[in-house]
Formats: sequence, structure tokens, C-alpha cells
Amino acid sequence: MKKQSKSQIVDPNKRKHLKLAASALCASQLPSVFASSLSSPSSATKTIPSSGQPIPIIGMGTWQTFNVGNNQALRKQRLEVLRAFFKHGGGMIDSSPMYGSSEAVIGYCLEQLGFPASNFSATKVWSSSQGDGVDQINDSHRLWGLNRFDLFQVHNLVGWEKHLPYLQQMKAEGKLKYVGITTSHGRRHRDLETLMESEVFDFVQLTYNIVDREVENSLLPLAKERGIAVIVNRPFRGGALFNGVQRAQLPGWAGEIGCDNWAQFFLKFTVSHQAVTCAIPATTQVSHMEENMAARLGPMPDSKTRQKMIAYMQSL
Repeated sequence: MKKQSKSQIVDPNKRKHLKLAASALCASQLPSVFASSLSSPSSATKTIPSSGQPIPIIGMGTWQTFNVGNNQALRKQRLEVLRAFFKHGGGMIDSSPMYGSSEAVIGYCLEQLGFPASNFSATKVWSSSQGDGVDQINDSHRLWGLNRFDLFQVHNLVGWEKHLPYLQQMKAEGKLKYVGITTSHGRRHRDLETLMESEVFDFVQLTYNIVDREVENSLLPLAKERGIAVIVNRPFRGGALFNGVQRAQLPGWAGEIGCDNWAQFFLKFTVSHQAVTCAIPATTQVSHMEENMAARLGPMPDSKTRQKMIAYMQSL
């Protein structure tokens, strides 16, 4: 892989059991029915509204999964997960200072992989203090081994009044490409909506999946209206979605949208929303990463099929 300028845990056995329960359906060759800015099934990207830059629709989260400290065996396992991510067309890696040693482990993996050119680096500032926030930003550059990040986000709205001007200044000076803000678990949606209406963001990150759909009411339409890219965290609901289908089979029509496992069923639902730019599932397993990345490919559900997917889940 080309060298880049230095510029949520799921039980590993769950998917194994689900594979046995799920129908062995192969992805069909039907044309894509993506009703959004997806360029094509082969490229599997959407565009960032503020710049027009394409970005793969499946990224990778690192909450808990990459917090392995200096354990060399676990670091090597995460290295193979990240290798598979880039091999199968991955782009965005999302992390935070809140995630323990995750940023240091990411930096180790990126160095081992030669800083892949396709890496879209996204992390956060998480502090109520402006000074501590600046220190975190500097630490993130050091830990990842990068001189310039693609995206910095204000984590869970914490201290946004102090951090947003600094991040915007970094962007204006060419030290940062994009600025964003995050929430998760359905928290502080009203506050986030107010900020999206009053401030300028390139990205917003929030929780969205086939069960947690509250953001469809206001936040996702607002993001589309305001030209804000949307990153989705917890697309598997922290693994809980797999718990709900352990004894269920994929519907027979899942092959029509290119699904041969539940991970792809859940991810395709999430990324097929017109306002969603990228989902960031987390995993510790290479096989699970390969399943996740395959959700980028093939036909995507249209609005009618998305309603069918919701109804099927509600029937289980």
C-alpha cells in the first residue's frame, strides 16, 4: 500500500451461530437502487457534502475493540483486522482520547502498514477545558503518527463552545480538513439539533440502526438540508441486534439486496439512508471485518425495501 503523508464489542461466537441459522444467500447482480449520493456498487462511496470528496460507506470504529494497551499479541490481532479493512476498501478510522489506548494502537498499526493512503483519520477532542483539549489534539497527532488529521470532532458536545473555534481555526490554517461534532446512544439530540442549525460543521456523528431510528425524524433531514456529512456509530446497537436474531433466518429476499449474513443486512439498512455518509462498526475479528466490508458492495435497499426490512425485524 502507498505510504500516506504523515500529514461496541460483539461476542465472536455470535456471528458464527448466526451464519448457521441464516440462509446461504448470494449477492445478486441487480442494479443498485441507492436513492442517495452513492456513486456505484463497485466504488461503494458517498460524497462529503462540504467538499465533494468521496469516502467509503463502511468505516471502522475503535471504541473498546482497540483498547488493548501494550499487549503485543492483541496488537498483532488488531493489525490484521486493520489490514483486512484496507484490503477490502476501508477508509475512515474513528477514535477518541476517551477510548483508552486505542489511538496508540491505531498508530502502531498504521506504521506497520506503511500509513495507507486510503486512511481517512477521524478522532475527537473530549474535555471541558480548552487547554486540555489542545493537549489532546497534540497527543492524537503524536499517537497516530500524523501531522494532519482529516477530521476532528467535539466528542459528545463536551466543551463545544471552547473547542469549536479552535478546530475551525485549524481548518482555516490548513492544519485540519474537516470539523465535526458527535453524540451517541440517543443522547442530547435536541442540543445537537440546535448546534446543527446555528454552527457550521462538515460532519455530525450519531447513533442510527434498524431499531434506533429516532434521528430519522429531525437530525438526518436537517443534516441533508444543511449539507452535513453523517457518520453512524452503533450500527449493530453494540451487538444487541445480533442477540435478537440468533434463532432467526435471513428473509428469502435478502439476496436481492446482496446480503448473505445479518451484519450486511443491518449495515445496508443504515448506509442506504439518503443522509447517511458512512457507518463505523467495530470488531476484533478479521472474519467479521470481511463481512462488514462486503456490505459496501452490490445493490442497496430502496425506501420500499427498507420498510420491508423494518417490518421483518419487528416480526421476530
